[in-house]
Amino acid sequence: MPLEKKQKVFSSYVESFKFNWRIFTRILGLLRPHWFWSITTLVCVALATGASLVVPQLLQWVIDVGVRNGNLTDLIIAAVAILGASTLRGLFSYGQGYLSQAVSNQVAYDLRNMMYDHLQGLSFAYHDDSETGQLMSRMTVDIEAVRNFLPFGLMRAALALVTFVTVAVILFSLDWALALVTLICVPFLAIFTSQVAIRIRPIWLAVQNENGELSTIMQESLSGVRVVKSFAREEFEMEKFDKQNQHLRDYSLKAMRFMAWNQPLLVFVLNVVTVLVLWVGGIAVIQHHLSLGTMVAVTQYALLLATPVRTFGFMVNWFMRGLSGGERIFSVLDTKSTVTDAPNAKELKNIEGHVRFEHVDFSYARGRQILQDVNIDAQPGQVVALLGVTGSGKSTLLHLLPRFYDVTDGAITVDGLDVREVTQSTLRRNIGLVLQDVFLFNATIRDNIGYGVEHATEEQIIAAAKVARIHEFILSLPDGYDTWVGERGVTLSGGQKQRIAIARTLLLNPRILVLDDSTSSVDMETEYLIQQALEAVMKGRTSFVVASRLRTVKNADQILVIEDGHIVERGTHDTLVTQDGPYAHLYDLQLREQEEFEARLLAQQVDEDLRKSSKGKKEACEEEEQYPHLDAENVEKREAMR
Repeated sequence: MPLEKKQKVFSSYVESFKFNWRIFTRILGLLRPHWFWSITTLVCVALATGASLVVPQLLQWVIDVGVRNGNLTDLIIAAVAILGASTLRGLFSYGQGYLSQAVSNQVAYDLRNMMYDHLQGLSFAYHDDSETGQLMSRMTVDIEAVRNFLPFGLMRAALALVTFVTVAVILFSLDWALALVTLICVPFLAIFTSQVAIRIRPIWLAVQNENGELSTIMQESLSGVRVVKSFAREEFEMEKFDKQNQHLRDYSLKAMRFMAWNQPLLVFVLNVVTVLVLWVGGIAVIQHHLSLGTMVAVTQYALLLATPVRTFGFMVNWFMRGLSGGERIFSVLDTKSTVTDAPNAKELKNIEGHVRFEHVDFSYARGRQILQDVNIDAQPGQVVALLGVTGSGKSTLLHLLPRFYDVTDGAITVDGLDVREVTQSTLRRNIGLVLQDVFLFNATIRDNIGYGVEHATEEQIIAAAKVARIHEFILSLPDGYDTWVGERGVTLSGGQKQRIAIARTLLLNPRILVLDDSTSSVDMETEYLIQQALEAVMKGRTSFVVASRLRTVKNADQILVIEDGHIVERGTHDTLVTQDGPYAHLYDLQLREQEEFEARLLAQQVDEDLRKSSKGKKEACEEEEQYPHLDAENVEKREAMR
């Protein structure tokens, strides 16, 4: 091998060792909060090892003293001593096994909390790029690998080290020649183990990565089972899962092949050493250079090395799995959130709701610019409607207000305070969001509505449901507010989920409302009920609405038309509809048909009621008073249609 290539290989080994050492020391750092029980476990390891090492010494004494002298008392004493040593070894081994498992489970508990808390604190940007299956794999498989690393890797390594060092010292005290023969396998074991560790480490890392990919496929397939069945793609999903499952199986078998060769080879080496000890020691005994008791003791110590050697393969296996799991866990824990509270962040309290976007630019990481030079001045209590084609940047703009992302340039202020200078928790408690993709937890309707307010009362929950026009529907369910909605609310329709989400937001009683196309998935009748509720709730609150329905747009104080991240037009419905601009085009394309449909529907309803009543002008006027939403324009259209 050329010198340059050797240097590269050596350099890669050094870097790999440094990296593994950093992971190893970080895993050891997890034991710091549990230092007392960790030390107690090591003490049990030492005492159990000491008790086991006493037995060969007792055998030597029995053979060289008791048997030679033919003294029965010496034999009884030795037997009792061996029995006592074995009992102590059993007790201390129990303490070692139990405490090591207890400490490892406590570390796993800490890691799960650390991971979950850290994931909750990471910004939207991280979760946008992360796969749920990979995160779930880190929370389960990788943490379990680290947990097993402690009792099966670290503690067994400590046991092997204590046993080896103590046996080596005792052997040299008994007979240095036999000690050298016994320990002749050490260089071989060191080289062989290092080679196995270097080769198996990337394999176990690949196994855990493939496990994460498999979890992602399973999570997507089960979450989208309705789509899968709708398109009759069960066979495709099964084949995709099977292919990934094969990859995981192949990597796992590759790792097992390494371990299958490892253990028999180590045991074979140990047996060869035992034969050499018997050969050399037997000759020494025959030539009267060594006592029979000493040779038996040396043989027993050689056999004592068999236990850690036999488990050496498993030790290396769990060691490498733990390091691979630790690498994947720490890669998440080392990720810094792109949105954090400033060191001296203030609490946002008692706000009026004056919101300003000042020359705001935004782009996702390594992506194109989404928003450019956006300026908005929303006075307290105003309703701001955002219009634009899909992908124009409407939803992104609204995600900047509660700091799901931070602006690339410019500033967003609430009552004159930059949102980056206040705490995220108080900012978001003052902003009520109803997003386009409604998410409900697998819990009761009561729990979902009261999610944002800790210890919400029954009266508050019912009041919010009534305002959101969902109370009557809930009462019609067999279990009422105790009805479970299923995962992601699959047992409810889109409109029902929307209204529960609105009730959840209303219970928060925010000063600022953000409604991201919150009525886009409901029918006209349900939308009318929701709009009635929202119109009452919006009073006195600053509201930002991504609107696709006419009524929302017509009632807005400001209408902002967004194209390619720019605000290209702003004003009210009455002013903008008369201009031949983007709003007039959107109105003709999307909203005019809604207006004409609503006018025809209302006119037909009024005519039908008037024909049924036949109560004259006075009664007709009373009938029309039942429709306060009919303005003069609608009445004129009704008359024209007659």
